[in-house]
Amino acid sequence: MTSHDKDIIAALAAPNAAEALLRIAHALERLAPAGAPASDFDSADAFIWRAEKGQLSPVPRVNRVDMALLRGIDRVRDILWENTERFANGFAANNALLWGARGMGKSSLVKAVHAEINRSRAAGGKSRGLKLIEIHREDIESLPQLMARLAPVPYRFLIFCDDLSFDAGDTSYKSLKAVLEGGIEGRPANVILYATSNRRHLLPRDMIENERSTAINPGEAVEEKVSLSDRFGLWLGFHRCSQEDYLAMVEGYAGRFGIGADRDAFKAEALEWATTRGERSGRTAWQFIQDAAGRAGKSVE
Repeated sequence: MTSHDKDIIAALAAPNAAEALLRIAHALERLAPAGAPASDFDSADAFIWRAEKGQLSPVPRVNRVDMALLRGIDRVRDILWENTERFANGFAANNALLWGARGMGKSSLVKAVHAEINRSRAAGGKSRGLKLIEIHREDIESLPQLMARLAPVPYRFLIFCDDLSFDAGDTSYKSLKAVLEGGIEGRPANVILYATSNRRHLLPRDMIENERSTAINPGEAVEEKVSLSDRFGLWLGFHRCSQEDYLAMVEGYAGRFGIGADRDAFKAEALEWATTRGERSGRTAWQFIQDAAGRAGKSVE
């Protein structure tokens, strides 16, 4: 028996041993890290994952556009809607990667589909059981922690990561691969992941080429990189819109907010705006509408 053991036995045998032990227990409780705060999933339909705090912050009002105003993406809209509806109803569904041209409504579509799914469920007398959770790109490594938090909750969760991509030397994509498919736990049945990216394969070409040049088997190195995108069951491509689609977007917004009474003049202004910006896209159309509504003294809230 060591002298340390003898000291402990002596302390326990002292008349005030119980009081001493109680003080030690309280001190240890104060030193222990606080557990993650419980989330009230009834408080909102959308949340933001705060990885540094390990908590989900409710979003009372989501910044989104009605799905009826999203033009020129009918095919991908229908595919994503059907996939999300199956998931919300408890059936099998795929993780989705929405990739392609900037400003063509990738993130807007995810948020709009979420809103429409819950709206249609409520109209049919069902619960608004689909929750949208946004995770920031820099917090991807905490995705397993978030999924473990959501797995036992009696809701279905759509985890959304906007503008997902990885830079050279970034190894967090390996954690994402394991979560999507292949990990020992796999994806919880009540969780699905949607991501948007300007790149189809998420990783920069120079990163892939560097792996090819230094690998013993270049083909296997490239497969390792490309396989990340393969883990998404749905690849939905968004391409630059035509002038016709761009004007349809503008007219849709104008009709919703009651601006642009002189149709021909309004179209000419919209085309000039796109030319000045150097691109036609849903984002450009929305920015033009904000400008036109402001000049007309109207709000687009």
